[in-house]
Amino acid sequence: MEKERECGGLMRTLHEDGFSFDFGGSHVIFSKNKEVLNFMLSFLNDNRIKNRRNTKVLYKSHYVKYPFENGLADLPKEDNFECLNSFIQNLISKEKVKTKPTNLKDWFYHTFGKGISEKYLIPYNRKIWKYPLEKIGLDWVERIPAPPVEDIIKSSLGIETEGYLHQLYFYYPKTGGIEALTKSLERKTVGQITKNYDVKKIRKEDDKWVVSDGKQEKLFDHVISTIPIHRLIRAINAPKEVKRTVSNLKYNSLITVMIGINKNKINDLSWLYIPEKEVMPHRVSFPSNYSPNVAPDMKSAVLAEITCNFEDKIWKMKDEEIEERVIDDLATLKLIIKKDVCFLKTKRMEYAYVISNLDYKENLKIVKEYFNSNGIGLVGRFAEFKYLNMDNCVESAMKYVQSKFYVT
Repeated sequence: MEKERECGGLMRTLHEDGFSFDFGGSHVIFSKNKEVLNFMLSFLNDNRIKNRRNTKVLYKSHYVKYPFENGLADLPKEDNFECLNSFIQNLISKEKVKTKPTNLKDWFYHTFGKGISEKYLIPYNRKIWKYPLEKIGLDWVERIPAPPVEDIIKSSLGIETEGYLHQLYFYYPKTGGIEALTKSLERKTVGQITKNYDVKKIRKEDDKWVVSDGKQEKLFDHVISTIPIHRLIRAINAPKEVKRTVSNLKYNSLITVMIGINKNKINDLSWLYIPEKEVMPHRVSFPSNYSPNVAPDMKSAVLAEITCNFEDKIWKMKDEEIEERVIDDLATLKLIIKKDVCFLKTKRMEYAYVISNLDYKENLKIVKEYFNSNGIGLVGRFAEFKYLNMDNCVESAMKYVQSKFYVT
């Protein structure tokens, strides 16, 4: 049962005027899990391109190699010294005082030292999460690898190092945008997907599940939910305590501005992180460098991403206001030239990122125990309420199906 006209959730693509924009945020295909990666690539067959990441962090007009700690030599000398010195001093102090961080802000200081934390990690994460970092827990920090000491020293001296090696090379569809992957998966399930069906009620009758959109009821043996947990809880007759617990699970929203540029190639970047708070987008990607087929001949595609809290001041801005601000920001940063803009459109996604606040683990345990006891499967980022990437969602679905429906 799919609520929208098209499947894919955040992995959808707008096709208009010869452009293909992934309006749920910039997505690329990679995974540490080779089985999952090969599974995804098998659906694309020859419709794929392999790219080498060329990603930067914009800091004081300097393009710093990503991850930031692997590009210290790109910083002004004084900033470079501060990052290296505080990293080493922090290592020494950790040997003397054995304390463990309890929130994200403290973890940054504890892992990277003051320089790297205050110049990049703290401002960027404040910007993307729109939530106090001292109130964010550590349930997801394994996503941020602790850098080897030798890499930090090499990075400061200008000796080439690479971080986040699992995404150094990534794949992307030649044509169709990231939606080409979901379309390929969908073709394997012909006749089994009902679109434009907004699940409003779910109830158990005898040994069957009854699912309703308010107009039509359908019967099933099993229910597996991939919809946001906040919407699922409204569709089921759950205890007040569980509903209250779900309401305490925090998330933020995403606004994307899709920009067509009347120029063949504007740079060779994959994507760019922007920690500066005065600049509206936190990340700008350049999909034309993933595949030349996402834009018409002699044109380029740019995608700006802005996080916010649902229904906050940013969310309530008109599309035109957001677009004007983003174009001004990118022009000021010399990423684009205003007169070259030939396409402009804005999309909004209420559910974008899971916020792992300090009560997250306890709240999630209560919610999952409730749904497990009722036999409703939860799969995917906002159903499981975990910060899962695309490949993690595929892996999660594989594991769920194998554990529930196959006997080994």
